[in-house]
Amino acid sequence: MLPAAPFASPSLGDVLASAFAAVCGDDSALALPPVRSAAVVLVDGLGTQPLTARSGHARHLVSALPGRRGVIRAPFPTTTAAALATLTTGRAAGEHGLVGYSAHDVANSRALNLLTGWDAQADPERWQAEQTLFERAAERGVEPIVVASREYATSGFTRATLRGARFIPSDTIAERLAITRALLAEDAPRLVYTYIPELDKAGHRYGVSSDAWTHRLEELDAALREPIAPAGTGALLTADHGMLDVAPHARRVIAANDELWRGVRLVAGEPRCLQLVAETPADVDAIAERWRAREGGRAWVATRAEAIEAGWFGPVAPHIVERIGDVLVAARAAVAYYDARTATEHALAMVGQHGSFSDAETRIPLARFGAFAL
Repeated sequence: MLPAAPFASPSLGDVLASAFAAVCGDDSALALPPVRSAAVVLVDGLGTQPLTARSGHARHLVSALPGRRGVIRAPFPTTTAAALATLTTGRAAGEHGLVGYSAHDVANSRALNLLTGWDAQADPERWQAEQTLFERAAERGVEPIVVASREYATSGFTRATLRGARFIPSDTIAERLAITRALLAEDAPRLVYTYIPELDKAGHRYGVSSDAWTHRLEELDAALREPIAPAGTGALLTADHGMLDVAPHARRVIAANDELWRGVRLVAGEPRCLQLVAETPADVDAIAERWRAREGGRAWVATRAEAIEAGWFGPVAPHIVERIGDVLVAARAAVAYYDARTATEHALAMVGQHGSFSDAETRIPLARFGAFAL
């Protein structure tokens, strides 16, 4: 039996949309009160499980979590490219088209990295053609602003997901939150999005159980000691996905000559949610059956048609369908899958992982500050 898609409201797709609605005085999924300006702070990789386990290291943040309303669901697949596009458009992956860490670029017959692989052959503004919430905010007279590391200022992914916003570069957690606080304090109506990648980077390299990850959590909490949302404004803090640690023996490297690759032309997705593109339509069922026979105890294996029917990607636009792999392998155990032909030492050394349906990956916090905490 395939897992149900974690799209029950409220979810990540409601967060920035609700903050924008609050500035405009409109109703929203999160039922936020009207405010002059609003901010959303996105902490990449901050799952509810490790936050709860280390609550003593994050007292300011935990105090802003309103009980049961302090946990929402990340969309599938639980990966940054798909989740951040859902946050900034309010659309599911099947609508905005960023359907994984990498996806089938049909026109160029390749797996395209949707975070860093943009080039002259793939225009990010055409790949992700949905209007962003920042573009909508500008149309309503609300100034949209992004506060993030300078390395992201001109990236293709920024063009795909942050179009319409003014970009303010900042390279530390404390500085980004201080800028956010100052922007909200001014009189002009604003929608501010602040991105914090440091916990995700520590989690991938050292694991969410590590001292390095805990140190980054403490750094975030210290920056939240001063109230982030001045009077008349509100702020939300959430994540794009959670993460779990995958032990070295659970990183399953599939040899180049393994039968599991028979009939597979491209491998997209990520280690906890492979998206396999078949050589021909006639190969699809056989690929799925081989993976089910070998890995069915550790992963959900679904054809694209089965995944779409189960609602994994939400509504799927016709032009998006072929970007999704013909067969999906979504880990249910604490494992990750690698193609021996392409796996790098860096990828194989990665401890923290995400992409699939576990609670560790899908349960994310929603903290409320200022007027939104009332």
